[in-house]
Amino acid sequence: MDKNKLKLTSSEIGTLWGEYVNGTAIDIVNRYMFTIIEDESIKSIFKEAIETFAKQKNQIATFIESEGFPVPIGFTESDLNKGKEKLFSDIFCLNYLHIMTLHGMLAHSTSLGTSVREDLRLFYDSCDNDAKRMYHRTIDLLLEKGSFQRDPLFYPAENPEFISSQNFIDGFFGKSRPLSAIEVISISFNLKKSIMTKTLSIAFSQVAQTKKVRVFLEDSEKAANEQIQNFSNIMMKDNLPTPKSLETEVTTSTDSPFSDKLMMYHIGFLFQTAQAYHGTGLASAMRTDLVATYEKTILQNLMVIKKWFNLMVEYNWIEQPPLAPNRKEIAKEK
Repeated sequence: MDKNKLKLTSSEIGTLWGEYVNGTAIDIVNRYMFTIIEDESIKSIFKEAIETFAKQKNQIATFIESEGFPVPIGFTESDLNKGKEKLFSDIFCLNYLHIMTLHGMLAHSTSLGTSVREDLRLFYDSCDNDAKRMYHRTIDLLLEKGSFQRDPLFYPAENPEFISSQNFIDGFFGKSRPLSAIEVISISFNLKKSIMTKTLSIAFSQVAQTKKVRVFLEDSEKAANEQIQNFSNIMMKDNLPTPKSLETEVTTSTDSPFSDKLMMYHIGFLFQTAQAYHGTGLASAMRTDLVATYEKTILQNLMVIKKWFNLMVEYNWIEQPPLAPNRKEIAKEK
């Protein structure tokens, strides 16, 4: 059996479709940022990111077309308003590329894990390598510029210890234990994602052309800010530092570089992907107050995503992914 002649499964088509749409959205933002960045070292990384995705985009389209599926529209030049005023600082752009690279690594790993056909596995393996190389470059440059905030430091105990009391899970009543290193992983990770979401919501709300879109973006900023406050309070109770905010890295420009469709999609993408990170945090949380915070956050995100979906449908801005055959409808046609 030729491993490259197997028909692609629904999961394989689904990952290709998602990678194409999400990738084109982020690529538009990257290409705008490339035009406004003044720092040559940051600009060179964006140039590499744009060139890398161009190759990936062509290969994804080839995979989809070879199976007879239509290539999604995604986001195109029509979603980029060229020559607009600078909306973000150079440092914000670098932070953006770093965070989006983290999303890309997760997406490529997930896609690889659902792929069977050899050529598709090799493709996602190369995408993952590209993302890892970009991850190293963005961190190195953020460190060089003194703009990367590392997670809190812990100090080693003399010997391994075991949990000896049910009080380990207390968080609401009595004196709660300090956060564990396992719990800090997800809290810090989710804080960084929420800070990015809040900052983009602020920037996009400044430049959005449609009133309903502006209202949604203001609401998404409030939701992200509440989540930042909730997780920051948990960290600060243990005297642990939290990631710094990025709001001041947004200029006062009201000149929109993007279509409202792209800005809406991007914020929805961030809230949707955040659910996976919050779910991971919930699974690793062993303190009741932390569990409750994750549950509240997941529910809040669901409400934001519902508003987002309704608005995207109202403006006919959301593409439909490939669907399973509707056997009942097919039977009715006879």
